[in-house]
Amino acid sequence: MDAESPKSGELNLPQAFLLLATNDTNGEPEVAQPVLQAGVAGAILAELHLLGAIELQGNKHVRATDTAAGSDFDPQLELIRHKSRPHTPHRWVSMLESREEVRRIYEGMAVRGIVKHVGEKRLGLFRITRYPEQDHAPKAALLKETEAGLGSGTPNARTTALIGLLHVTGLLEKLFPDADRHRARELANSHWPSHAVAEEIRMITLAEAEAAT
Repeated sequence: MDAESPKSGELNLPQAFLLLATNDTNGEPEVAQPVLQAGVAGAILAELHLLGAIELQGNKHVRATDTAAGSDFDPQLELIRHKSRPHTPHRWVSMLESREEVRRIYEGMAVRGIVKHVGEKRLGLFRITRYPEQDHAPKAALLKETEAGLGSGTPNARTTALIGLLHVTGLLEKLFPDADRHRARELANSHWPSHAVAEEIRMITLAEAEAAT
């Protein structure tokens, strides 16, 4: 596939996904933390794929290409590149999901003035950090592009990836309750990182249900 890099000033996919997954006012995620982390991990794979740094080999395993991404996610790329044996997309989502990575991406957007780092103490024991919106322009642009992508015509690869990730994490219907779900499902089905996130969320749900019994 042709590499598709973010345009100057544009958010990368993990940033875009995380921004859309965050409540503007209180700065809290709109989905459960495990789902958020799985979505971000899938967005990292999607970003590296768009950059041409990884590919899906034989519709089964993720492998690094000879392309150097030069992105914020070079550590993840190097992990994929130097793994002794190939892994499935789902396995990589489970390996890359991390609360710390979510925090790092939030902090990167805070440095750019898109969100604001707000800390608070609860019960004097746990410090919860929230990231309410500071500049609405980036999110407004994302919402406009995503809505256009859900309409007629074929969205670009970056918008298709974002729609797929939003769909499988349950965020799309929160953001666009009137969106054509068949259209969203169709776009998500064409995107392998989204499939991997959906599988990880399914496994999380099964584990939670088993733990509750």
